[in-house]
Amino acid sequence: MLYHFFFWLTQGAPYAYKPAWFRATLAVVVAFGIVWALGPWVIRTLVRMKIGDHPEFDHQALNEATRSKTNTPTMGGVLIVVAIAATVLLLANLANYYIAMGLFCLVWLAVLGGVDDWLKLTAHRRAGTRDGLRMWEKLIFQVALGVLLALFIYRCGDALLADARWGDDLDAPAMAFYNMLILPFTKQTLALPTAAFAVIAIIVIAGTSNAVNLTDGMDGLASGCMVLTAFAFMVFAVVVGSYEYATPLLFPHIRDADELAVLCGAVVGACLGFLWYNAYPAQVFMGDTGSLPLGGLMGYVAIVTRLEPMLLIVGGVFVIEALSVVIQVVVFKASGRRRRVFRCSPLHHHYHLGGLNETQVVMRFWLLAALFAAFALLTIKLR
Repeated sequence: MLYHFFFWLTQGAPYAYKPAWFRATLAVVVAFGIVWALGPWVIRTLVRMKIGDHPEFDHQALNEATRSKTNTPTMGGVLIVVAIAATVLLLANLANYYIAMGLFCLVWLAVLGGVDDWLKLTAHRRAGTRDGLRMWEKLIFQVALGVLLALFIYRCGDALLADARWGDDLDAPAMAFYNMLILPFTKQTLALPTAAFAVIAIIVIAGTSNAVNLTDGMDGLASGCMVLTAFAFMVFAVVVGSYEYATPLLFPHIRDADELAVLCGAVVGACLGFLWYNAYPAQVFMGDTGSLPLGGLMGYVAIVTRLEPMLLIVGGVFVIEALSVVIQVVVFKASGRRRRVFRCSPLHHHYHLGGLNETQVVMRFWLLAALFAAFALLTIKLR
């Protein structure tokens, strides 16, 4: 809104306020401030509503280790969602097609996660279970979102290509951007058929939202790793979406994608603010209400910027956590329920049961996330 207000007031946004990188940096501060200010009230409200989590695992030792977390309020992800939405509405160019789709993605997955959390809580009160939505039920909505976003991005890409052909923007890409994939370590791009783009979009949206959800199992773990992942993609969005940065760095220019840096900045600030209350010992958990939209947003930004392979590097911790679950389940079922690769999955529980305390595990995973993000940003120059 401020972007449009300044544009109306001065017949063009002020020079300092107009660049996406400036508003992205400002978004970090604003989103942090919103979460920090609303945090105590939201936590008190969740406690008063008795929205407390009851961690339960298939491992008795882990249940004992996490017993102190019983009744810690969950669904704190509403803080993150509200902060991201408010910051984007305040600072982003709302006429930008990618911003509108990003908000759509945020709300869709936040509602999905909120329903899952609420079903778990009410089921626990009724029958002592933690049954929320089944995995296939969540996947239906995640796949549906991936299909819708792929269609919207396809439509937007065609519109931008038409503008380029008519000469409205000489810097627009010479080809529809959804038909290419930007590869790390090389200036070459991989040509994709449209069907492959749609399939990749579905896999990325479903995969990233579930990977962050699996990582959200220790105080501050998911939110801290997400700060680093979102910061890296904030930089990538500025580079790919700005012709003056993309050209010398040998990236294809994706017109208007730099506005997504504001969205990423809002994610960074919201997660930093949430860490204020979620660091050990946590006063609140984000739950699926926060983890699903955070993962989905990063997947969405990766799709628009055509950096899906880079997401595997930047979000290396999330990838490792998800793979540990897949490996554990496959080996366990293939061995007739006799063998396990890890003491417990996801991987952070394996190390927790191995003797490291929760803070040690979280700090080590944060360090890994920082290294992954730094390496990913280094690849910009390696092109």
